[in-house]
Amino acid sequence: MKQLDLFHTTEPNSGGLGAPLAERMRPGSLEEFVGQKHLLAAGRILDRVLRSEQLPSLILWGPPGCGKTTLARLVATQTGAHLISLSAVMAGTKEIRAAVEAARSVWVQERR
Repeated sequence: MKQLDLFHTTEPNSGGLGAPLAERMRPGSLEEFVGQKHLLAAGRILDRVLRSEQLPSLILWGPPGCGKTTLARLVATQTGAHLISLSAVMAGTKEIRAAVEAARSVWVQERR
């Protein structure tokens, strides 16, 4: 695993030097992701899904700061999947319907 530079990062996912520290320190690959071995270890559910290249719709649930958004971004990047990110705290019915419609549109376009 490569070492990340805390203050002078040039990583493409860094968001630039003006980005918040948490954003700059996000792992850039699943190999850099720490934790969630019950999902990512060899033979576990996400490992099997990633190897099959048939990514289903996913809902990641957990407390703030446990890596849900980072994991979703990494999985989407690795698989080329379209990611729609919603916060259950911030989203209402209108936002959920818009996200479902956006997902439906992407699905229809990819099936052509």
